[in-house]
Amino acid sequence: MTSAGASVVRTHAGAVRGRREDGLVVFRGIPFAEPPVGDARFAAPRPVTAWDGTRDAFAFGPPPPQESGFQGRTGVIDAPMGDDWLTVNVWTPDPDPAARRPVMVWIYGGAYKLGHSGSPGYDARRIARDGDLVVVTLNYRLGVEGFARIDGAPANRGLLDQVAALEWVRENIAAFGGDPGRVTVFGESAGAGSVASLLAMPSAAGLFGRAIAQSVPGPFFSDGLARDIAAAIAAEAGLRPTAADLSSVDPRRLTAVGEALGPKMREFEDRWGMVAHTLTAFSPVVDGEVLPTAPWQALAAGSARDVELIVGHTRNEYRLFAALGGQLGTITDEQATAALRTFGPGPGLGPGSGFGADGERAYRAAFPDASPEELYEWVHSDAVFRMPSLRLAEAQIAGGGRAHVYELAWPAPAYGGALGACHGLDIPLLFGTFAADLGLMLFAGVGSSPEAEAVSSRFRTAWTAFATTGDPGWPAYDTERRPTQVFDTESVVTAYPHETSRRLWEHHDFGALPLIDQSA
Repeated sequence: MTSAGASVVRTHAGAVRGRREDGLVVFRGIPFAEPPVGDARFAAPRPVTAWDGTRDAFAFGPPPPQESGFQGRTGVIDAPMGDDWLTVNVWTPDPDPAARRPVMVWIYGGAYKLGHSGSPGYDARRIARDGDLVVVTLNYRLGVEGFARIDGAPANRGLLDQVAALEWVRENIAAFGGDPGRVTVFGESAGAGSVASLLAMPSAAGLFGRAIAQSVPGPFFSDGLARDIAAAIAAEAGLRPTAADLSSVDPRRLTAVGEALGPKMREFEDRWGMVAHTLTAFSPVVDGEVLPTAPWQALAAGSARDVELIVGHTRNEYRLFAALGGQLGTITDEQATAALRTFGPGPGLGPGSGFGADGERAYRAAFPDASPEELYEWVHSDAVFRMPSLRLAEAQIAGGGRAHVYELAWPAPAYGGALGACHGLDIPLLFGTFAADLGLMLFAGVGSSPEAEAVSSRFRTAWTAFATTGDPGWPAYDTERRPTQVFDTESVVTAYPHETSRRLWEHHDFGALPLIDQSA
């Protein structure tokens, strides 16, 4: 049922009313699972209870409980408080079941501990309108609620939430004008790690046919490492790492327990290796059931050979984090040495593994003229995002699938370009949200220039073309020619631009990071 300003769609659980906005119909805050509180706390998502009448879908659902950094990173539009965190939002040109438009499903990033689909930077109107397709964004549990490996609860609850949202899409999206047989999942940073996980998860098989992973983070935890980290988190509150103990703490207070561990993580480097030097104590867990193997091994074994894939990264991934940490222009040779020994190529074990010096020597030999700051940025960018992304594409090819590789090289205009093509720049370019969230920082005082709009349009057009046809506009990657789309002022297709780094890492085994010292 449609009127001049509203449209009603019937989902399997009940009717929802959306609003007409800028040539689209937008539905916000539709629940896809029961609130994960009470006896549903730390459980796999449960089907939503049906409702009578028509539910207004005008406001985004509440953000999942998360650390305080959320308020400094993103904003919230019209988001109420409450426990109904597991919701989806839909942008559609027309909720006509006969339309059968392609569907894109966005999974936000935020180190598996921050994020909300209602953040202004994820306003999907330009993607839906420019691509003439349906866009869905979703919430999932974060931090302790979603990713801590605790006794009495399934692993990877945040990933299970994403699967439940994709099941909602399969069952309901036709009523919104979408084609459940043409679904593309896409995400950035932790969202890209989630996409990589979904490619490896048996429970997600068949729920999407295309995937886009933007800046895939390398850290995935073994079960032993994840349980050790969870024990350290629970200890901050004097609790055991069990669902029973942690359920005694309100979800909104429990975020402070996870946050309290952050400044102390380096105390655990002998047990956690490189993880102790990262920004988050949360990652997907290779638990053997929900996530049977790490994505690189799963894809190489053919888990996603029938899924078409785009994967890539930005050129200066780590520079954003250096800027946020006040490190630009301050890196000493001692700091570079520590970073090279922690993150340099090897088995991924970090300090005390016996491979640290090898990683340093390899980088210094490969980049003999690099300054300490350049080495520091390069090894962080390679280890955490660039090489995991490239290797995911190579794993997909090894498993009999197809992958397209890209790099975003166009520099953020703020601060005279000092941030380069940093982590997260692809978000405001893709969504066209230059004055929201990270866009405020990366385009500060500059806004959306004609050049930025042109790069944004090319980026967005490639994504929507891929979702529609499977062809983003450049050749699929192969391990001989290595064709890579480089998005810049003048975009080109060239051989993968970081051949030196690729060779440094070509024998490194990305996979589940182990618990190093189990004697303590």
